[in-house]
Amino acid sequence: MTALLFEPLQRELRPLTDRLAAGGHRLYLVGGTVRDLLLARAGREAAHSMSNDFDIDLTTTARPDAIKRCLDGWADTIWTQGERFGTIGAMKRLPGPSPGTTIERIYEITTHRAEAYRDDSRKPDVDFSDDVRADLSRRDFTVNAMAVELTSSAERVGAAVDASTVVDPFGGEADLAAHRLRTPMSPQQSFSDDPLRMLRAARFIAKYGLKPEAGLVAAVGSMCDRLAIVSAERIRDELHKLLAAPVPDAGLRFCIDAGVMRHVVPELGDEAHLARTAIVMVGAVGGGRHVMRLAALVYQLEQPGRRLRALRHSTADVHDVVTITRESRRLLESVLASPNGITDAAIRRHVSDAGPLLGEVLELTRCAAEHGSADAVAGLAALRAVNLAVRRIEELGEAEDLSDLGSELDGSDVMNILAVPAGREVGAALEFLRSLRLEEGLLGRAAATERLVEWWRDRD
Repeated sequence: MTALLFEPLQRELRPLTDRLAAGGHRLYLVGGTVRDLLLARAGREAAHSMSNDFDIDLTTTARPDAIKRCLDGWADTIWTQGERFGTIGAMKRLPGPSPGTTIERIYEITTHRAEAYRDDSRKPDVDFSDDVRADLSRRDFTVNAMAVELTSSAERVGAAVDASTVVDPFGGEADLAAHRLRTPMSPQQSFSDDPLRMLRAARFIAKYGLKPEAGLVAAVGSMCDRLAIVSAERIRDELHKLLAAPVPDAGLRFCIDAGVMRHVVPELGDEAHLARTAIVMVGAVGGGRHVMRLAALVYQLEQPGRRLRALRHSTADVHDVVTITRESRRLLESVLASPNGITDAAIRRHVSDAGPLLGEVLELTRCAAEHGSADAVAGLAALRAVNLAVRRIEELGEAEDLSDLGSELDGSDVMNILAVPAGREVGAALEFLRSLRLEEGLLGRAAATERLVEWWRDRD
């Protein structure tokens, strides 16, 4: 069974394996790739397909210079940004699943290593090793501390991987079967080596349904302040992976209960009610776009943009999340303040302000209406009101083009009608026409011209 499980990757990697073996080096398939294939065999995870997003992690006794020599002439692209940490990246084009198609497979090949953070450092100290078991002992969790040696069978041309080549010194496969989350070494040592693992534990709890052992939970509770030495960028990236889990609730609860959230979104770590609401809202919105779950997570914060900037989110992500949260709150307030339904003019303004993020704004508004109140009855009433507003938006969109809520006349029209040159007066006229469009809808060019002339004549 083991041979059949890993044979396709063994065959794919044969040319690289042969090169490393010829140089006296050993090569291992390691970490997440081994874990996910074992999960696929157990029917708990979709089997890997030959797709662009299936990357392969490998570890070797070879040092970075030797890795580069072996990749030269085999890989289509090589990059060395991680060389000081022992990692060489590569890309190779392979035949795709359909005739005439190709994929771009990404490989990361890392020299066996042991790494640890100094107490005051955000950068790991790296020592290389020749022992794969030493390398595995420094990995984050037992379910990632498994390897399959590929070079052992390279010495026997045509041989398949057999059970003796699977290296699992810390019981990772048994932990997968038991849904158990443990560290290879003591959790204190593991989290001291890389404090980000305390946040990564939340992702494994959420994504794979693993239950953390008591010692791991206790260690996180006592050591989570050590996350202060981890860069904001690494915390951000790990948060994205947690939020991308199909059901992130359990992982978020772990972050809050263990104190990790105080170093990610401190406002949620300090307020139990805000935290509970955030967990429910994150779970209620779709996980297709990470900005939606980010928006749900920070929806209740007074300054969500400030928090996202502190985590070094991109300008685009900050803009989208701030727009979605701000416009969602405004729409919900407008709906709740209008028991007889919001006006068409208000709808046009909300649609205009939301812009291309209207769909996200409406989804988050529904979510906030249903889950944002501790009163279930009030939440149901708010959701009904929001749904009525959404239906009116759809109806109005069928009657007029809500994707274009600008002035019906352009600057040239204004200059010709009013006989004025380009300048501040034209801008004021266009702003009047835009307000007219939002308040009264489409009037047609003739009516818009008449109203413009009236405005010009009556203005002070």
